[in-house]
Amino acid sequence: MKNLQQFINTNGPQIQLFLFVGLFFLSWNIENIFGVLFNYKKWKHAFLNAPFIFTAIPGQLLIGLAFVKTIEWTTLHQFGFLYYLPVSKNSLLSFLITFIFLDLGEYVYHVTMHKVKRLWMFHIVHHSDQVVDVSTTLREHPGENFIRLTFTLLWVFLSGAAFWALMLRQIIQAFTTLFAHINYRLPEKLDNIVGLIFITPNLHQVHHHYKQPYTDCNYGDVLSIWDRLFGTFKKLPAEDLIFGVDTYMGKEDVGNFKSLISIPFGKYRKATQNLNP
Repeated sequence: MKNLQQFINTNGPQIQLFLFVGLFFLSWNIENIFGVLFNYKKWKHAFLNAPFIFTAIPGQLLIGLAFVKTIEWTTLHQFGFLYYLPVSKNSLLSFLITFIFLDLGEYVYHVTMHKVKRLWMFHIVHHSDQVVDVSTTLREHPGENFIRLTFTLLWVFLSGAAFWALMLRQIIQAFTTLFAHINYRLPEKLDNIVGLIFITPNLHQVHHHYKQPYTDCNYGDVLSIWDRLFGTFKKLPAEDLIFGVDTYMGKEDVGNFKSLISIPFGKYRKATQNLNP
């Protein structure tokens, strides 16, 4: 375990990057063969989402430095609730607690982005994608990217998470994020089993349905247990799914990068509550 920790401490960011790129192209090809949606221009859709890779870089570099400094400080001062638990000598148990806490933190962050109006305006950029496929993972406003990482930084500060545990969690998250957005559906019986613990493409696609209350469900990042625990778990038949956000369905709103990047700075549009799909 110590060798793994040392390897991740030294190479964690590179592993995360290479894994994400490799899994992205693997998922892309799985979609080409087994995808459930084919009646859209996949390359055009991907090129619309691709620029968000570059707009995220400045925020990631800045927050990345903050992560390093924060973990150095919490380690030096042994600050964070993990230092008060009898798990310091058990690396596996320490990682599991770190993983569960950070995943709960992602759930809290995600709910917050939906419930606070101006934060929702940033998050709309991701939700406004009217085709959910692997390229949708790239579609995150740089403002939201900064907010999301700031939330994660707060959870790391409060927990005293080790750098290697954070990076291993981020590596796992790279896989599950791509898996959740892939243009593919698990067979229903398999989804019922896997979805007991993990967020599946079937479950996350419900989250991307264009109307409430389905937009406000299945917030989980890796684990689905938080949605079950807090009453935000929902299912919806595939034939009833329509992707996007009902207040931003026009091409003038989401048809180009310039329109997407400006959404958070526009006027808030109230969603319509609809109990039917």
